Amino acid sequence: MKFSINASELQNALTTVSKGSDSNPAQPILAGILLNARESMLTLESTNLNLSIRCALPALVEEEGRCVIPSKLLVDVVKSLPDAAVHIQAEDDEDKATILCEASTFSLKTLAAQDFPGFPEVAADHTMRIPYGIFKRMVRRTAKVTSRDESRAILTGILVETAGGLLRMVATDSYRLAVTEAPFGDTAESFSAVIPGAFMQDLAALPEIGCDIEMAVAENQIIAEYGSTTFISRRIEGNYPPYNQLLPDSFKTRATFDTKQLIDAVKRTSLLSNKTSAMKLDLNASSQTTQISTATQDIGAASETIRSKIEGDDCEIAFNFGYTIDGLSSSEEDEVSLELQGAQRPGIFKSGDSERYLYLIMPIRMQ
Repeated sequence: MKFSINASELQNALTTVSKGSDSNPAQPILAGILLNARESMLTLESTNLNLSIRCALPALVEEEGRCVIPSKLLVDVVKSLPDAAVHIQAEDDEDKATILCEASTFSLKTLAAQDFPGFPEVAADHTMRIPYGIFKRMVRRTAKVTSRDESRAILTGILVETAGGLLRMVATDSYRLAVTEAPFGDTAESFSAVIPGAFMQDLAALPEIGCDIEMAVAENQIIAEYGSTTFISRRIEGNYPPYNQLLPDSFKTRATFDTKQLIDAVKRTSLLSNKTSAMKLDLNASSQTTQISTATQDIGAASETIRSKIEGDDCEIAFNFGYTIDGLSSSEEDEVSLELQGAQRPGIFKSGDSERYLYLIMPIRMQ
């Protein structure tokens, strides 16, 4: 195998593909990246048996062939190179690959290419295309809400579904719930799957290249194609919780805030809090104001009053600071509303109609 390629193009591809390699594998081959040079293309592959990634990019191939190089070592070496042509070669009868770039030369031990698992061939049942900018924004609103508790695997994923001309993503960790929607043209087939949150975050972190992302569902796998890169991940099995039952049709109190003003006030007040202290909201309809306050033993107390447009009853309620900031920071509109059913019922933050974003948060019992 012998080929040449631009260092920055190779680095970008390796950054993506390396996410599929296993840093501490039971099988050493899973810590490597397969380089396959054929005709005028270089194909990179990685897998940890749950996630497989393949990326193809143009290269000047002088001799066809393939080899497996440890992922972290290859990424570190290529990242250190100047933005110039990189020449990589490996002999079939040797267990090393040589990397040359300008005055630098590296000789790296390789792994047996014949031991590398074949890339999964999956027949998709349902497919949809999503503009990448919309996909990225929706994932960033929901992924932060997924659970880290593997004992409830269904909550570590994001529910992705199409219904009624809308694309919807839903995530919850039992303490909060995020629902975001975007208009989606009529589709001949419905799409519904629970996809690992970490996998969706990896997809949303890709550089924008001006094309749609295509997602497909197989029996127990998810296939995503973006440009020349293919991702295959396991699908989370099970029934997603009936989240709609948590969303009331009405409210007793509704407050509308300037989004930036509310975020700034919450952040300032949180300076005198710790992980266990609560942020209290005191909504006063007669003065059309909301007081945000906290008190922490051995630290102190803080409060700030901001203007708000309040409909309905006065209400006092307390939330977790971090959860509140997570929800508010996902809104891109100038105004956000908070709908309440009482101090012991969940609060629901909503963005305007153009964003179609809802964030439910469980209250903290006040002393």
